[in-house]
Amino acid sequence: MKLRELGLPELLEGPRLGLASFRRRILIRGVFLLLALATLALAVVLLQDEKARSYRNYQQAFRKTQADLMARLRQPSGLLALLNPDAAGAPTPLRPLVLPYASLDVEDPGKAQQAVDQAGCSVVYPDDSAVCAGVGSSAYAGNFIYLVGSFTAGDLIGRAAGDRDLFGVHRAVIRLEMRGELRSWIAPFEQLSMRGEPLVRGRFVAYPWSGASELPADARPVRNFRASVWQSASCATGELPECARRVSYAMRIPIEGFRGALEHQPPAWPPPDLDRIHVRLLVLPPESDRPLFDSNAAGAVAPAVLQDLTALLQPGEVLTISRLDHGQAPPVAVLRARDDGAGRSSPAVLRLIDRLPVAARPGNLSARETITTPLGTFEARLTGDARGIDQGLGVIATRMSWYVAAMLGAIVLAWVVIEVGLIRRIAVLTRRAAAVSHNVQLDAPGAAGVGQLDVSDLRGPDELGILAGGLGDLLQRVKSDVQREQLRSQRERDMLQAVGHEILSPLQSLMVLHPDPEDPAHRYVQRMQQAVRVLYGQASPSEALEAAQLELAPVDLDAFLREVAGNAQFAGIADVRYTPLAGPLMARVDAFSLEDIVTHILRNADRHRTPGTPISLSLQERGGMAVIGVHNLGPAIPEDMLQRIFDYGVSGAAAEEGGGRRGQGLFVARTYMAKMGGTVEAANVGGGVLFSLSFPLES
Repeated sequence: MKLRELGLPELLEGPRLGLASFRRRILIRGVFLLLALATLALAVVLLQDEKARSYRNYQQAFRKTQADLMARLRQPSGLLALLNPDAAGAPTPLRPLVLPYASLDVEDPGKAQQAVDQAGCSVVYPDDSAVCAGVGSSAYAGNFIYLVGSFTAGDLIGRAAGDRDLFGVHRAVIRLEMRGELRSWIAPFEQLSMRGEPLVRGRFVAYPWSGASELPADARPVRNFRASVWQSASCATGELPECARRVSYAMRIPIEGFRGALEHQPPAWPPPDLDRIHVRLLVLPPESDRPLFDSNAAGAVAPAVLQDLTALLQPGEVLTISRLDHGQAPPVAVLRARDDGAGRSSPAVLRLIDRLPVAARPGNLSARETITTPLGTFEARLTGDARGIDQGLGVIATRMSWYVAAMLGAIVLAWVVIEVGLIRRIAVLTRRAAAVSHNVQLDAPGAAGVGQLDVSDLRGPDELGILAGGLGDLLQRVKSDVQREQLRSQRERDMLQAVGHEILSPLQSLMVLHPDPEDPAHRYVQRMQQAVRVLYGQASPSEALEAAQLELAPVDLDAFLREVAGNAQFAGIADVRYTPLAGPLMARVDAFSLEDIVTHILRNADRHRTPGTPISLSLQERGGMAVIGVHNLGPAIPEDMLQRIFDYGVSGAAAEEGGGRRGQGLFVARTYMAKMGGTVEAANVGGGVLFSLSFPLES
């Protein structure tokens, strides 16, 4: 590399670097390459091992799937799914399912609830209520629709004997939509247990209903309607005695339209239009038509269906369910393992899996079993294709390939960052440092000074050793200690001048007003102490003022300005006039800081006013603000300087007074005003300049 490319003069000669100077770069690049290759090799080895293990366990996994499926299908919930293969769909409105029982005992809600829980036919709602609508599996056991479920409610209020007004009691409303007709029943609750018993027992008694809240005088209960109700003694939510408790019920609703099934031999059961029958159950509280429970409520979760068995199938497995007593009828259901759309296999990954060597590839498997239900015998045939193993591995490997790609990407990114941002820069700096160090060591006149920098523990043949030696030589030559000393001295001068400026004004006032050394001059001594505290130990005047802490308190600005105008002559500012207000005007300010602000502005006004003209102070209330005005007659301020005069270091008097003024007074005024929540502005008004100080009024 040429010296010009390194940013060095042409006259410098660089030494020829040996192989040892590049070994770190070679090592880092080799490590990154090996890390990338190891990541790829690890992924391939793990994939091959998973393929071999899956092939070895294929037959065992197939038998386990078969056992799980048959166990599920032989349970009441599995029988329910077999008897209702087309039950998938929206859970509401309720459609009766064929239960795996001939009938239910509605006289005991506990037993009925246990039976439907085992069958898994309940529709569950967000408030933890549930209901199962079903018919028995035998036409000879009665033509009924069963409603079994639970909900939570307060103490149940029952109907008194002979009471026809139902609005003041708990009641159930049943609506049945069947074969184009809509039938409705209302069933008021009647308590059977004694008052005070922890377990409330009762029943619903159904009557034909047209929507009225009062029963007709000739109303008769529905024949063969049975509905038992139990309310638990323990709280479901809250605490006794006002808590809500679980209410369990079991209803049997007689359906005249089902009697036609017995006219056929064998009986046509279940009814062919069972999936088109809609049932709705509402439970209404006393004195309200807003239901405690509505079977059509949103958010309901449907019971398990036959299609849920696909979750048990492994890739490549197919479950075919047929009825043996229906001859050549098409299968009831053909279930395949779920194809997760988010887990599709990459063709490249599948080709890689196919080429991975394994000891042996298993063949296809098949198994058959029969399941007997109350409505007939079903055959379940499970088949397995070994190619499904590759598909399953492909899904997993495709997912994992993103992680492998991310790891490789991270490795490449880290290498690029280190190579471009570090190694190349170190290489350039190494050559520059070597060239500089080589030529500095040849500089005889400066050899004594260079030798004072000891970097013997850092020197060496590698990049970092050469870089350390070169930097040590350069640091000695640029004499950084001198520059730091000059910077520190300049900062000290700035600080001393700032402290002197802050102390100058109160000291002059103190000397004029109090020439007697015995006078404590408490107020002005406090001002001097405050100024010293503001500036002491700060890095610069601007930072010192920004760090100052003001003590705000309510101050009568009218009295304050009267005192300022009266004492101005003792501070060397003559003819300061102020017209007092009729009453006090209060603002929350720091009195010492406000006096500094007004003094700085008065001195500026005195310095620039026309000789023989007064300086006017004014005070007024304007828009919820107290506004102090300081006006003089004299030359106007240029328009482009009206804002800049408040910046630090801007002073029109610096040139004419030999640099004694540093443009700090108005900067102090603006800084203190901001800390007190006010503003200061300057404007050319009435043949002179008006400074306006605005403060929020004391609330």
